Amino acid sequence: MTVRQNYWTLGSFCAQYCRVVTIHHTIEDRHMFPALRREDEALSAVLNRLQEEHEIIAEVVERFDRALVGMMTDPSGIDEVRRLAKELGDALLSHLAYEENELLGPLGRSSIVV
Repeated sequence: MTVRQNYWTLGSFCAQYCRVVTIHHTIEDRHMFPALRREDEALSAVLNRLQEEHEIIAEVVERFDRALVGMMTDPSGIDEVRRLAKELGDALLSHLAYEENELLGPLGRSSIVV
């Protein structure tokens, strides 16, 4: 029973974390990035790359979710969950570092409110 409870807790935490990432990227794609693009067209390449990375991250989140669900019926799936957790973590760290490097200045100068 303890193992099942731990899997349930892991799945619940991961679902909440992935939901926050998805909401964050949705807000950026629908509101912040279009506003930044209107203010400074020179940011277009950066914003395009960030939106492409959002799609890649969303695909990893989908695979991660499927692996978590699969692990509930086949505990040997934990290895795939671990691999995807690392892949997601690496993708997010890289994405956030690029986003911060490229947008911190423009956001500081921006008049947009999100």
